[in-house]
Amino acid sequence: MKKLPLTFKDMLPINKALANQTRIEILHLLSEKPHNVNELAEKLNLPFSTTASHVNKLEEVDLIITELVPGRGTQKVSAINYDRIVIDLFNNEEQTGGYELTMNVDIGDFLDCYAVPHCGIVGEDAYIGAQDDPRAFFEPERKYAELIYFADGYIEYKLPNRIPYGHKAKEIHFSAELCSEAPNYKLDWPSDLTLAINDQETGTWTSPGDFGGERGSLTPDWWRTNLTQYGLLKQWKVNAEGSFIDNEKVSDVTIDDLHLSELPYIAFKIGIKDDAVNKGGMNLFGKKFGNYEQGIEVHIKYE
Repeated sequence: MKKLPLTFKDMLPINKALANQTRIEILHLLSEKPHNVNELAEKLNLPFSTTASHVNKLEEVDLIITELVPGRGTQKVSAINYDRIVIDLFNNEEQTGGYELTMNVDIGDFLDCYAVPHCGIVGEDAYIGAQDDPRAFFEPERKYAELIYFADGYIEYKLPNRIPYGHKAKEIHFSAELCSEAPNYKLDWPSDLTLAINDQETGTWTSPGDFGGERGSLTPDWWRTNLTQYGLLKQWKVNAEGSFIDNEKVSDVTIDDLHLSELPYIAFKIGIKDDAVNKGGMNLFGKKFGNYEQGIEVHIKYE
């Protein structure tokens, strides 16, 4: 069965075909299983010729398909052609800017992780679980995280794929506040942070250090200033031309390589690769830590 979007030009003939109670009942019967015209006529208590006429109208707009199948002789059997119809109430030819989805992700809503001490999860008012204990990353309260840090490892998220059926992704944009992770803090402490989307590496940013000593604008007062305070807002982007970090091309991986139209989810993982040159850990900031009032933001442009 198909799941396709239908255009503005498709609306009138389809609406005409559906503006009949008998044809609605035929679609309902065919949604259960294929039928031939005799079977439909019998269930609807209608003459064969009347039923055949209704079937023909549904065939004309591709709401059903009819095939010749062997049986008691060759017979025509009809089946439903769509299990979902989406009609866009606009003229596609007049659209120039395309469409955009925005998803705001709390940093604690990760699906998987690997954390090497020193590590921890911090809420707005206190640590979540024990410090330097990777088991804290699996506490139910992790969803309230406002700061996540580890000396080595990664963190992975999966989002629902909300790109409408039949539409094609043009660009995906990912932003988050990040920095390296050193004991306490250290301004000169490089770390190679790599973002992968649907298992495709899209680029590595080398964080120059772990920033502290000056309180982040959102960092709560109880958090000591000799600890990490804020990060830098980094932006990854993938489109038809390749992958970019802060608008500088870093990879030939394109939007088609991410297979965004084929999967029911969008997975992204950020962390330190096993073969990273600079393994200086990672801090990931939420809405109430650091300098930027956001968690992870994902924007998807599609057409």
